[in-house]
Amino acid sequence: MPGPPCGSLLDYKTAKFSLTRNRRVGLLHRLLQLSALGYLLGWVLLLRKGYQDRDTAPRVAVVTKVKGAAVAEAAGRRLWDAADLTWPPQGENVLFLVTHFIATVQQAQGTCPESPSVLDGMCTEDADCPMGNPVVHGNGIKTGKCLMFNATHSTCEIYGWCPVENSTLPRKPLLAEAENFTLFIKNTVHFTKFNFSKCNTLQTSDPSYFKSCTYDPVFNPSCPVFRVRDMVEAAGQNFGDLALLGGSIRVLIEWNCDLDHPATHCQPQYSFSLQDMRYNFRTASYYWGSQRQLYRNLLKLYGIRFDLSVHGQAGKFSIVPTAVSCGTSIAFFGAATMVCDLVLLYLDAKADLYWKEKFEEARPPKGEPKATA
Repeated sequence: MPGPPCGSLLDYKTAKFSLTRNRRVGLLHRLLQLSALGYLLGWVLLLRKGYQDRDTAPRVAVVTKVKGAAVAEAAGRRLWDAADLTWPPQGENVLFLVTHFIATVQQAQGTCPESPSVLDGMCTEDADCPMGNPVVHGNGIKTGKCLMFNATHSTCEIYGWCPVENSTLPRKPLLAEAENFTLFIKNTVHFTKFNFSKCNTLQTSDPSYFKSCTYDPVFNPSCPVFRVRDMVEAAGQNFGDLALLGGSIRVLIEWNCDLDHPATHCQPQYSFSLQDMRYNFRTASYYWGSQRQLYRNLLKLYGIRFDLSVHGQAGKFSIVPTAVSCGTSIAFFGAATMVCDLVLLYLDAKADLYWKEKFEEARPPKGEPKATA
């Protein structure tokens, strides 16, 4: 006899609980439940702190100051202090400290032979130096003459700043004392979501504290005064080797603040890493001579570039992420039951028996009319 027109569309299914004496599936069920519980307590609540609302984009401000002095004998005895050795930032949160240099003094615009270290400036006759052509990777414009630079080399005469740049680099850093310079790094972070601000400097009324302290991760973690040599060594390098040709070091300041604890527990962590083994650039100072001729002193500076980077996050208890985390874990408990049902109904050797016990059709007693939709 055909069934009702709507078939099983209007049938109602209700849950039926059957106690199954199957140790393997029972053990699997408990293991899945323990895994869900471990996920909730260990990963979500303890490690990830899923009960907290988080701010991962703080506003940051960094101020740096360098202190120290060194004496160099090149190009005349000269004292270099922080104002001479520290160059203004060449980008956001960047500081350059000079450790070595090559000086070419009293250059004036005129004609002179090109340096033999420039390949395009080498010549054997005047025809090798076409007038008006710039010297590739050189120091000026060719005049059309080939001159003797020294007893072994001939180079094109150029119009440019003469004498040409000195390319002889001393074998030892001229400003090796820079390793004892100190770098003061003041960093402030503000977590706008929680209206919370913190500075890495110790709140003290002693004005001489920052003039005498030096950062130490164990004994003096609240002093933001770093010695340059310590920073280089923390990056895994030797100061003498890095100072000779220059390099770039990244200074990473990380703030991980749990605002459920006192504010004093919110302290930055510093790390240092090498980014590049060579770094240099040129700069010149200009002045007028007694004959109203323009001169310049050219410096090729080698040194250490410090790139300061600040990252941070803060967390504080909130009912919304707590409810979401707990709801997710409860869903995993339900998934454990579903997995065990699938094992019983499709993978177990007695799957047919479990099908009959789990799914049962309830029919009304004979003699009573069936309910109609």
